[in-house]
Amino acid sequence: MCGRFAVTLPNDAMAQLFGASPANALPAVPNYNVCPTTQVHVVATDSDIRRLGAMRWGFLPSWYKSPTDGPLLINARAETIAEKPAFREACRRRRCILPISGFYEWSKDDAGNRLPWYITRTDGAPMALAGVWLMWGADPFPTCAVVTTGASADIEHVHHRMPVILEPDTWAKWLGEEGHGAAPLMRAAPVGTLQTHRVSTAVNSNRASGPELIVPFDE
Repeated sequence: MCGRFAVTLPNDAMAQLFGASPANALPAVPNYNVCPTTQVHVVATDSDIRRLGAMRWGFLPSWYKSPTDGPLLINARAETIAEKPAFREACRRRRCILPISGFYEWSKDDAGNRLPWYITRTDGAPMALAGVWLMWGADPFPTCAVVTTGASADIEHVHHRMPVILEPDTWAKWLGEEGHGAAPLMRAAPVGTLQTHRVSTAVNSNRASGPELIVPFDE
């Protein structure tokens, strides 16, 4: 599962990191509470050119008549992505990367209260999440979903699912620049890649904002 994340890297730094040509209009950064259905930063390769652009986070299959015509598809399960009608063509031909700084996940206490955690790389580097995308609508615009898999031991105490996190030497393969056989990349990050810390329940609201959302919270 990946339902909320933070992006703090400047747009020009993101473009440089991925060797991508940036679009003129990109989402504002920093954003410590990126939510589904909003515009998110996405790296994709088009006509052999790697580009950094914006897409709606919430994949819209071609048969949706409106953005609310079916379930909100913010994630695509790695185990079934090649078979699901909504995602199988995108998995073969339209893969992308979502650059983020870290993501939020929730556990529950004995009383059922949702407890938020912030998850980052242990090496402090930005994360590159595997994604798929599709143009949708009569006046087409791009939509995307994050690919998820079973959680690694680093975060399974928080949640049983996690986004697929790509290392730099796999970016070209995932983007289709080196062929289409990217199935082996859809796996959990190696143990030791991620670290977690509790954060304030303020982030439980999708209207919350500000750097205090990622500050460690002492119970």
